[in-house]
Amino acid sequence: MVNVIDQVISDNYAIYNGDCIEVMAGLPDKSVHLSVYSPPFGGLYNYSSDERDLSNCRDYDQFFDHYRFVIEQIARVTLPGRCSAVHCMDVPTGNTGSDAYIDFPGDIIRLHQKMGFHFIARHAIWKEPLWVRNRTMQKNLAHKTAVDDSVQCGVASADYLLIFRKRGENRVPVANPIGFLEYAGDDSKMPNDVRRLRGFDGDQKQNKFSHWIWRRYASSIWDDIRMGNVLPYEESREADDEKHVHPLQLDVIDRVVQMRSNPGETVLTPFMGVGSEVYSAVTKGRRGIGAELKTSYYRQAVRNLENAVSGSRAIQGGQIDAFDVIEAAE
Repeated sequence: MVNVIDQVISDNYAIYNGDCIEVMAGLPDKSVHLSVYSPPFGGLYNYSSDERDLSNCRDYDQFFDHYRFVIEQIARVTLPGRCSAVHCMDVPTGNTGSDAYIDFPGDIIRLHQKMGFHFIARHAIWKEPLWVRNRTMQKNLAHKTAVDDSVQCGVASADYLLIFRKRGENRVPVANPIGFLEYAGDDSKMPNDVRRLRGFDGDQKQNKFSHWIWRRYASSIWDDIRMGNVLPYEESREADDEKHVHPLQLDVIDRVVQMRSNPGETVLTPFMGVGSEVYSAVTKGRRGIGAELKTSYYRQAVRNLENAVSGSRAIQGGQIDAFDVIEAAE
């Protein structure tokens, strides 16, 4: 029996207001096809006062001591040959944006390699500097800094999406026999003659629609992510929340779900927030499992996922088998 505060279980998804380690411990071995998540950024943000909150660690080293348990559980529940995607960024050593940075992505990579994963891709998600400045009030991104002393100028640090593949053979290919059918991102530059080939079922060498998408998905730099394409989250904020906490863009999640899983498969997120990864899984015809410790975020996720189900095709075939082994404590 899992000790969670609340839960919602449906044919499409199972979400839990509780600690992700306890929730994942209730999942069977090799039951998840893909995991996608954004962990607390090594102490950069503090999300709650709960002692189980990974963002409440004493220091950077303790964060990774605790994060190891998360990766250990993800490795256990993930099918061999399948992927885990981690959203992260370089972490500043101070809160003004003018200090040095820690290679947080590099430390995440090295820990995954120790825990049974191959590191297979790193996508840099471009962010417009003025947008970052207005959202974070980072002083070293102000034009005034360049005027006064450009040595002190900073950078609008990219987000990174790190892709890992669990060691072992993938026995069920993620196949796209008529290529990709939709594009997650700004497709305004797609030529009309290319767009008309969507769903082309002939020789896939001639499928310019899918080729156009693939060339952008395979790029190391994603510069067409729509920064504002996020789930509603304002109502989930509490008085002591960081002012610039922001959900992961749906374009990023949709690309991973589309590329790394098949319809009907199970997508897990251990740090659910307001439900973005589960929302993407459901709207893309997959099944989602999510855990979120902070109650205000969980409640927003409940609302967001109710909207996802009401606005999308229900997944056929009944509940996820793994759901049957997870129950809320009475």
